[in-house]
Amino acid sequence: MGYGGAMDSCGRCMKFSLICINIVTFLGGALVLGIGVWVWSSRSFSSTLLSNNMFVASMAVVVSMGAAMMLLSLLGCCGAAKEVKCMLLTYYILVFIVFVVMLVGGILQFVFREKIVTTLDRELMAAIPYYGTKPEYTRAWDDTQSFLQCCGVRSYKDWNDNLPDSCCKEIYHGQRLDCRTNPNPSTLYMEGCLEKTTNFLREDAVYIGVIAVLVAIFMLLALICTCGLFIKIE
Repeated sequence: MGYGGAMDSCGRCMKFSLICINIVTFLGGALVLGIGVWVWSSRSFSSTLLSNNMFVASMAVVVSMGAAMMLLSLLGCCGAAKEVKCMLLTYYILVFIVFVVMLVGGILQFVFREKIVTTLDRELMAAIPYYGTKPEYTRAWDDTQSFLQCCGVRSYKDWNDNLPDSCCKEIYHGQRLDCRTNPNPSTLYMEGCLEKTTNFLREDAVYIGVIAVLVAIFMLLALICTCGLFIKIE
C-alpha cells in the first residue's frame, strides 16, 4: 500500500477494531429494537391514550434509529473488510446523523421521564370524554384499566356517572362485580391509572435510554475508527 510496516499494522488494527465495533453496535441496535417492540406490544393497551405524548415519540425515534443502526453496521463491516473509501464515507456520514439522533433521543428519555406526570395527566383527562363515543378510546380505556387494575385518571370519581365496567374488579375471566350501585374497595379498583401508567413508562425509559446512550458511545468509536481507516486507504 506504500506505507511503512508500522502504518500497515496500525491500519489493520483500525480495520479490525471497526469491524468489532460494528458487530457490537449491530447487537446494540438489535437490542434497542427488540426492547422497543416488547414495550409497544406489552404496553399497547395504552397506546391510543398516549398518542400525543412526547415521551412515547422520543422512544419511537430511538427504536427506529436502532433499526437503522443495524443496517449501517452491515455497511460499515463491508466497507472496512473491502477497504472501499466511498462506502466508508457514506457510512461515516450516515452514522454521524444516527449518532446525534440516538444520543439526543436517549437523553430525552431521561428528561421526559421526570416530566411525564404533568403531560400524562392532561392527556388522560382529555381522553375520558371519548369513552363510549369513539371505539378506539373505549377499548383503550377498558384494556388499560383491566390490565393495570386501576380506574380513572386519579380515581374512579373522574368518570362521574359514566363508570365503565372495566373499573369493577374481575372475579373470573369476563365476570365482574357490580361496582356501579355501591362503589367501594371490595368491588372497585380505587387507584387511578395515572400513577400506574407513569411507573410503566418510567421503567421503559430506563431500558431504552441507557441502551441508546451506550450504543451512541460505540457509534462514536466507530466514527473515529472509520476516519482513521479512511485516511490510511490509498
